Amino acid sequence: MNTITTRRGTLLALGAALLAGHAGLAGAQTYPDRPIRLLVGYSAGGGVDAMARLVAPRLSALLGQQVVVENRAGAAGVIAGDAVAKAAPDGYTLLLGDSSTLIAKYMQAKLTFDPIKSFVPVAGLFKSPLLIVAGNDFPAKTPRELVAALKAKPGFYSFATSGVGTVQHLGFEMMKGQSGTFALHIPYRGAAQIVPDVISGQVPLGVVSATAGMAQAKAGKLRALAMMSNDKLPGAEDIAALSTAVPGVDVAPRLFLLAPAGTPNAIVERLGEAARAVMSAPDLPQAAALQGAVTDYMPSAALATALAQESARWGKLISEQKIAAQ
Repeated sequence: MNTITTRRGTLLALGAALLAGHAGLAGAQTYPDRPIRLLVGYSAGGGVDAMARLVAPRLSALLGQQVVVENRAGAAGVIAGDAVAKAAPDGYTLLLGDSSTLIAKYMQAKLTFDPIKSFVPVAGLFKSPLLIVAGNDFPAKTPRELVAALKAKPGFYSFATSGVGTVQHLGFEMMKGQSGTFALHIPYRGAAQIVPDVISGQVPLGVVSATAGMAQAKAGKLRALAMMSNDKLPGAEDIAALSTAVPGVDVAPRLFLLAPAGTPNAIVERLGEAARAVMSAPDLPQAAALQGAVTDYMPSAALATALAQESARWGKLISEQKIAAQ
């Protein structure tokens, strides 16, 4: 290949890159000019779906285009994650991801995307505090008494969660590892039956969302033993954090907004600014609390760091505890 041909090829490549850059910039300047899809990896009516439907109309008002919530339920959010990872990186297909998206990397061998590399973080939005509940005859009323009861009878008690590899399961396993206790895990197909089974005595302990357990605890049908995170959820301020007995255990599913990798920075920034404005609304904390969530806004760079750290934390725990999908 001669020098002239080489230079011509280089110039053509540079020209193509410049044209692509100008096209991307032009697209970002007019963004958005059509509706945006916000994919949720769970069925309508669930906790993640409820938060999506809380923020979507607020984002619509700020962006000037409708943000349409689209449910792609299945495989703990993986189906929705796969769809967004493969979508055009133009800002018109977004994912309301949660911590299960990060955990899937370690629990599903044939995952078609990388929870970190396949997306660009837009903004952190919420956390969903978890609650450890027990039957009224359980010999503990506080986090410290819970640890003492588990230590006194290793393997005697069991705990129910909504499945192997969920944040509920991994959070309890983290507590066991750091407190030197042991209890048998009983995975349920979902959370709906856990609270009734704790009330009836079918299982002594359960890890559920705060909203799933608080109403029954306030009615005196079961006992709220500990919040698994240090987040202060309105209406649950009198429930002690698990970290008061097991320092360092601070676990709550995180909800965050992701775009496909390669989305132009200007579009990510536009979305991030809209998310920041939504999350700063004075009525949002109370609206979130009604759905059992607390606001936890993070800009893109901070969220990227937080997701990498959380992913590594779950990977380490899963490896150490030899947890595998069933």
